[in-house]
Amino acid sequence: MRRPTGLANSAPALGLISGVSFAAHAAEPGLTLFSQSAGNLTLPASSLSFLLVVPFLPALLLSMSAFVRMAVVFFLLRHALGSQYAPPNLVIAGLALLLTYFVMYPTVEKIQQDAYLPYTLGQLSAAEAGDRAALPLKSFMVRQTRADDLALFTSDHKAGKVRDPDAVPLRALAPAFLISELKTAFQIAFMVVLPFLVIDLVVASVLMSLGMVMVPPQLVSLPLKLLLFVMADGWHLLAGSLIGSF
Repeated sequence: MRRPTGLANSAPALGLISGVSFAAHAAEPGLTLFSQSAGNLTLPASSLSFLLVVPFLPALLLSMSAFVRMAVVFFLLRHALGSQYAPPNLVIAGLALLLTYFVMYPTVEKIQQDAYLPYTLGQLSAAEAGDRAALPLKSFMVRQTRADDLALFTSDHKAGKVRDPDAVPLRALAPAFLISELKTAFQIAFMVVLPFLVIDLVVASVLMSLGMVMVPPQLVSLPLKLLLFVMADGWHLLAGSLIGSF
């Protein structure tokens, strides 16, 4: 896998996916907003629906990337460790975002080369650039989507592997991809949580046999789980397993 060379080089490509609809309708007549300081401001009427979706675009883009799998596994890992606030939510989300960027970089780079750069050079229209930008993203999503999950939303791909990702509508592929990612994340999290569950059961049984029923098992099991996780180099193994799962 090719390593990322810089976030600034690929950020415009991601913006193309979310902003191409607005650019396609920028020249259409619409509503005129009045401002005393800046004069009249005309807003294309056809892009009003797009502007209503803008607050949800980050969640939509993250739902169509590797972020869901990363975040779910990391949060379930923290729950299995029994630590409510360490690592903090910001650290877990940041790690998930960085690993997501590493995994998605080949897809983002292809979007930049095939869609964003030709669009900025005037070689493609906004609609054509949007279609080219969607194809690498669809290819990534199809590889991670189970056929059974895709069959829930379309009747054209009930059997066999999808040969043409462009033929699958995004409205069916996106929810199927998200369901598959959640299932995969829970499968990985189960293998991660199981050793810590064994430690909790052993500690609880030992404390009860010693008559120390007033001692919270979490007080004893947390250091043991942290020791096990550190000795096994857990962060390295988990990050490598998550990246390799794609």
